[in-house]
Amino acid sequence: MSMAHDGLWSIGELAVHAGVTVKTIRFYSDRGLLPEASRSAGGHRRYGPDALERLRLIRSLRTLDVPVPEVRRILAEQDERGGDEERGGTGGALEDAVAVRLRALGSELRALRWREAALRLVHECPPGERADRLRLIGSLTVPPSTAPLARFWRGWLPPRMPARSVGAFLEVAVPHLPDEPAPAQVLAFARLHALVTRPCSVGERPQPAAHRIARAGGAAVLYAGLAEAYELAGTQMRRGRQPGAGEALDGFVAAYADAYGTRDTPGFRRVLAGELAADPRLDGYWELAAVVTTAPGRPPEPTPGAAHDWLLAALREQTAASA
Repeated sequence: MSMAHDGLWSIGELAVHAGVTVKTIRFYSDRGLLPEASRSAGGHRRYGPDALERLRLIRSLRTLDVPVPEVRRILAEQDERGGDEERGGTGGALEDAVAVRLRALGSELRALRWREAALRLVHECPPGERADRLRLIGSLTVPPSTAPLARFWRGWLPPRMPARSVGAFLEVAVPHLPDEPAPAQVLAFARLHALVTRPCSVGERPQPAAHRIARAGGAAVLYAGLAEAYELAGTQMRRGRQPGAGEALDGFVAAYADAYGTRDTPGFRRVLAGELAADPRLDGYWELAAVVTTAPGRPPEPTPGAAHDWLLAALREQTAASA
């Protein structure tokens, strides 16, 4: 690589050695990323021997889509370290910028996978169903948000529940979305989104009797107990067990008994079975949630709704036998 007698390159010479255009170098210079060593008598930019490596670093960072302000921070940190290549190129600014880009790229890839699955959903369906599926998909963001589902449950839960109890319930009630969804999972989530966002007529979504708990803190006690019972029931369901007596059912009944401040007796179980059988159902929600959270070809993952049905069936069977 030849240089002028003063050891400096013109902007054109630097462009040739770096394999970039003069316009690119001028862009970085004007933004303070690539300082000039001096100007010629004619006012032309001149660059020192370190400009080539600095320009290569800038190009590498921009190839990784690191924003110009972050490139400036990385270069400033390198300058502070005296240009030591072993230390200057591995500073905190570089690590932070790469971590931010990785997170952003992960979100972009997730959005692309959801968009691909949505396109396959429309492409593979019968022509007569395409308009309906397009309408459902059109109401979603990409990647989709579960915020509408969380709002639905916040309005459905008993009032004045502690924030920690609400958060714990939402963690299990709002499905975690797959990063690489199948078309069927996209369709199920779109229908789930439509279910929770559609306008409801007065009295269409009544609260279950379990919400009418007068005792202070009763709702938090109830839902904490139910969460444990649902987890135990889910274990039995994954093993293919039929509804029946056991620890899961006892925990299920105890959650209601503790919330109401009463004892678990055969009479209480009979009354509870009748009340729960008359409660409003949200089966459609849980069926769709199971599709969203279950990988294609695998048995449906137990949802709180499915676990509740399993436990209620066990309770009804037990009370019927005792009667």
